[in-house]
Amino acid sequence: MANRAERRRQGRGGPAEGSSGRLIWILGATALLGVAIVVWNLYSSAVDETVRGPIPLAYNSPQELVELAQGITAGNPNASVRIMEFGDYQCPTCLQFFQATKPFLDMTYVQGGAVAFTFHDFPLYEGHPHAFLAARAARCAGDQDAYWGFHDHLFQNQARWSARPDPSGDFIGFAEELGLNSATFESCLASDAHAEVVMANRLLGEQLGVQGTPTILVDTGEGRAVRLEDFGLESIRRVVDAALLSAQPPEDSASAEGDSVGASSAVSGGATPSGGTP
Repeated sequence: MANRAERRRQGRGGPAEGSSGRLIWILGATALLGVAIVVWNLYSSAVDETVRGPIPLAYNSPQELVELAQGITAGNPNASVRIMEFGDYQCPTCLQFFQATKPFLDMTYVQGGAVAFTFHDFPLYEGHPHAFLAARAARCAGDQDAYWGFHDHLFQNQARWSARPDPSGDFIGFAEELGLNSATFESCLASDAHAEVVMANRLLGEQLGVQGTPTILVDTGEGRAVRLEDFGLESIRRVVDAALLSAQPPEDSASAEGDSVGASSAVSGGATPSGGTP
């Protein structure tokens, strides 16, 4: 009996010792894999020069900030009336504006040359971690004359790229879909290109009292901008139509580089809520 009990104990001990050995090996391999991932992440962070968030930006005057914060304008750059959007590509409400309101503004006012439309970056990077990079990506596309096409792609595919840990691959894919030089776009994206102008746009919006996105201002051509209380179509139409009725035709000598004109008058004349006083 004693011999059989001893054999049973020895039989149980053999496999247990083997299982422990395999478990130790698995834990060791897992630890090594974890170390490898950490090392790779540290290496990637060290070699990745992509600017994905806010940077320090120094300027000496409001006018200098306006000159740094070049918005992107569609339509007649000499139009007396200008609609300005401060927007965030990762903002769901900006997507609603893009889908429901902007097409009407484009058809009714912008395409006919009556009104200019300027988009200013206002990335809410505090809650939207990819918004700054998306703004830079659109401007990288703009280097190849494809800003508005990329702008549209960002909003049309917002749900997809917003959920990625890193949306760079999506952005490169959009560039390829638009027929851009992929190597040139990728080089621009993986750098600090346009980081200063995106940051300047954000700071300009703060100077104008922008607190959320989308924020819509209408430069009526009277040296001030009206900040709308909401971004609904009727609110914008009311202000724009009134401004067009009182606007003077643009002078032939007006600058064709109108990207900062509206913002300049807004800063110098003040941005007031619709219905407010200058």
